[in-house]
Amino acid sequence: MSKRNTQQRRRNIVEYVDSQGEVSVETLAAMFATSEVTIRKDLAELERSGVLLRKFGGAVKIPQEFVNDEATSPAKQAIGKLAAEQLQEHSRIIIDSGRTTAAMIPHLAHQPGLVVMTNSLAIANALQALDEEPTLLMTGGTWDPHSEAFQGKVAEQALRSYNFDKLFIGADGIDLERGTTTFNELFGLSKAMADVAREVVVMVESSKINRKMPNLELPWDSIQTLITDDGLSEADKLVLEQKNIKLLIAAVND
Repeated sequence: MSKRNTQQRRRNIVEYVDSQGEVSVETLAAMFATSEVTIRKDLAELERSGVLLRKFGGAVKIPQEFVNDEATSPAKQAIGKLAAEQLQEHSRIIIDSGRTTAAMIPHLAHQPGLVVMTNSLAIANALQALDEEPTLLMTGGTWDPHSEAFQGKVAEQALRSYNFDKLFIGADGIDLERGTTTFNELFGLSKAMADVAREVVVMVESSKINRKMPNLELPWDSIQTLITDDGLSEADKLVLEQKNIKLLIAAVND
């Protein structure tokens, strides 16, 4: 079959999954008169592109919380992929709520022994839809509609019952002098997450560098790694390289 026909079939698969919510490999193979092996290859490629999620025997649509131009931007996808590449087998991680951190999820389907705690229902649902879902832990706590996540003392107490290898967390802005900043006043949980993780990984698009929000969320001495995209200016790169952190830059067009 030609490359053009393959691309058209994959576009049709995405449209069908979006309309139905969930579909099996068997159904797609019959619909497009092709083999289940071919359909599985299609779904694997579409998952890598961030347009659907595979699950056992089929695929499901990306949760609506993540379906918008910002959520699927090439920069977010590149950052998410690079973040997932930092994991080893049997990693125990925290994924904070947010669309940049959620960009990791399509790349977590084949991480052996992965344990994930999150305070986000949207991220939890997306993790459960993976072909090989990780062990999932939820913080619980008080629902905050602004951040679309659980917050508060109960969530903090749940976190402090565990130890984690890495925390993956986003930011509303990066103050090059102070650290990550936010307009949300409910950032106590972010500090608790950082306290129980051996490595804090901040995932942020380069457009948010020098965006200073009123509240300091995590100071530089609480951050070990920062992942951003290749839109980072040379001047900002030089400043970040002088911090006591590991700076990783995702190539957006790779």
